[in-house]
Amino acid sequence: MPEVAVYDLGSIDYKRCWDLQERLFADKLQLKTANRNLAQAEQHPIKHQLLLVEHPHVYTLGKSGKAENLLLNDEELQAVKATYYHINRGGDITYHGPGQLVVYPLLDLEQFRTDIHWYMRSLEEAVIQTLVHWGISGQRYPGYTGVWLDADDDDNARKICAMGVRTSRWVTMHGIALNVNTNLDYFKHIVPCGIDDKAVASMKQELGETIDMGQVKAHFLAAFQQVFGCTLHKHSPDTLPLATS
Repeated sequence: MPEVAVYDLGSIDYKRCWDLQERLFADKLQLKTANRNLAQAEQHPIKHQLLLVEHPHVYTLGKSGKAENLLLNDEELQAVKATYYHINRGGDITYHGPGQLVVYPLLDLEQFRTDIHWYMRSLEEAVIQTLVHWGISGQRYPGYTGVWLDADDDDNARKICAMGVRTSRWVTMHGIALNVNTNLDYFKHIVPCGIDDKAVASMKQELGETIDMGQVKAHFLAAFQQVFGCTLHKHSPDTLPLATS
């Protein structure tokens, strides 16, 4: 059973966290290259990480996205105290900010299952199982990624969890963003995920009360462990190669 190290980074600047992901991602690829020339008994173990974070207001555009889906110019970005990055994940544009649980799994899927479709659906399933604890019925919406509410009603379908990943040689980075207590007004400044006819949702909006983020994290971790068939171990962020802010 794979072991995954969990790091709760709290609130962290997007670029600083992206740099950390890139370093952990590159380290895994480098080890996999080195292992090719070693006997199995001599190969270096590939470590897995799960990063839990919240970001200050930021918009990120995936490699297949359209810049015009950001509806703000530079001055307007400053006015709403948000930053913007064009990044190397799949998908279009999305928003990250306070009150949103962002999860970045850095895994070697060769130790899980070498199937990107399975990986994406498993991330969705962990979120769906998490939402159950608050009586929220998360669903998949045919033709779209992420987790949705009222997915069987085209006029009322709304996304509560976005997803965008990058993989190379079965190593993963980037991940999911679950709207817990998110200020949904920030989504009005973009065409979320490039979808212009669907709304977004949050747990707070659905339930009419502020949700305990600690409980959401705990239930997500339990679901992730069950869905991915792994063992999670919490570690101090101080052990990560984080650049100074």
